[in-house]
Amino acid sequence: MKGFKLTFVFLMLVLFSAALISRLIDIQIRKGDLYKALSQGLHILPESDQTERGEIFFSNKESLAINKNWPLAWALSKEIKNFKETAEKLSQILDLSENSILEKLETNKSYVIIKNKLNEKEAELLSASNLDGVYLDIEKGRYYPQESLASQLIGFLGGGDSGQYGLEEHYNEMIGSKGTDLILTLDYKIQFMAEKLLAEAKDNLEIESGQIIVIEPNSGKILALANFPNFNPNQYKEFALMGDLDIFQNSVTQKVFEPGSVLKAITFAIALNEEKITPETTYIDTGVVNIGSWPIYNYEQRVYGEIPMTEVLEKSVNTGAVFVQRQIGNELFLQYLDKFGFFEQTGIDLREVYSGNEELKKGYEVNFATASFGQGIDMTPIQLVRAYCVLANGGKLIQPYLVDEIWENGKMVEKKETEIVSDSIISQKAARQLTAMLVNVIEKGFARKAQIPGYYIAGKTGTALIPYEEKKGYSEETRQSFIGWLPAFNPRVLILVKLDKPETKTAEYSALPVFKKIAEYIVSYQQIPPDYE
Repeated sequence: MKGFKLTFVFLMLVLFSAALISRLIDIQIRKGDLYKALSQGLHILPESDQTERGEIFFSNKESLAINKNWPLAWALSKEIKNFKETAEKLSQILDLSENSILEKLETNKSYVIIKNKLNEKEAELLSASNLDGVYLDIEKGRYYPQESLASQLIGFLGGGDSGQYGLEEHYNEMIGSKGTDLILTLDYKIQFMAEKLLAEAKDNLEIESGQIIVIEPNSGKILALANFPNFNPNQYKEFALMGDLDIFQNSVTQKVFEPGSVLKAITFAIALNEEKITPETTYIDTGVVNIGSWPIYNYEQRVYGEIPMTEVLEKSVNTGAVFVQRQIGNELFLQYLDKFGFFEQTGIDLREVYSGNEELKKGYEVNFATASFGQGIDMTPIQLVRAYCVLANGGKLIQPYLVDEIWENGKMVEKKETEIVSDSIISQKAARQLTAMLVNVIEKGFARKAQIPGYYIAGKTGTALIPYEEKKGYSEETRQSFIGWLPAFNPRVLILVKLDKPETKTAEYSALPVFKKIAEYIVSYQQIPPDYE
């Protein structure tokens, strides 16, 4: 019996040793090049202790950026008998250039990645091909299930597993090293509708580009931040190869523009707050204001005669805005523009730029005059929206934001709260006066097309000439916008529609109808109670 036990133990040791030797041969000889490559930093499969990148979701938990297991095609060059024949077959299966595959195989690298992120059909065909030296594996990678929806907002995961552009870049360290999940303020349905309307504006108005922002003016919570054109972040390499990297930039936060007449509301708010005018103050318009050798005209050189301030806004009278700015004074006007946040970043959780507006700060009279109606002053769309929130919410300068909740290990660790930068930019009285004036713009002025039965809307159109890029002066092309909020005296949402180079004369025929469509959709979707029957 004792001899049997010794024999059994001996046999088990032999079998274990044989298995161990076989495994070492497999690792060191058969797949030695692969494991050598992995040890040198070519980690195709994530290590077990590696933190998985956090995922990003819309407010309703609809996925925006997630992790996914992807098929990966790779090869051991020394196991391939005929490079040309193998490259030809792989080209047919993987829809790649035969020459590019052949070049990879002939580099004398033992381990070669042929293609990442194979689709299901490609993986099936490759698996069935049984090509010598060609293998199918699994790697974990980033996937954007909404494809082009909110693409500039989300950005993408680029080379070296580093977030590029958008939220992927802004929160790269948090979601990359800590595995933090983000729940956004973004409403999936409103975002979808905003992008749909921009695509329609391309078809109907031939816009070159455009943006729509929907925000809660009291909290700073952004419900939609849409851009056109957009891209598919799952295919960012293809877009990059086309050479136009501007497609990745978010124009809402990274491109400045001259806003045009929408800025008149800010000019009037300042004058009301300083009690330089009242809604009933009258002004005699002759159709032109001469500042030195610079004449400033109304749209189509119209002349209005004696006109109260409410009608100046209703009819968007340029010379009337110059009159109001002169009542304020240059230095005070500049101080207020600073208070409204036009010379600083908004603090939104995205990469952003801003203009110092140095030309305006030089103090030339004509520059202040044109700035009163939104020409010769630069800002980003998000800066304009934040300033308008001040008008809508009774005087508070708030910080707009996109991330509502931060989650770690299945638990919420942070809930974003409204951040008030300043609570007294203008008085509540001035805000109410201006709101009533902007309601008249919708009820009686050029913005009647924005009316929604049962609701008071406060808003303003803007049509701004686009300056030349290479020389001074302005082209005949325009940026047309409308910005407004509703219900006017108890605001739930504030909306900016900005369209670049539409084939219409003014915003009344472009941005205004788009505003109405998205406003009507939000009223129905959010079941906002009407102001009147």
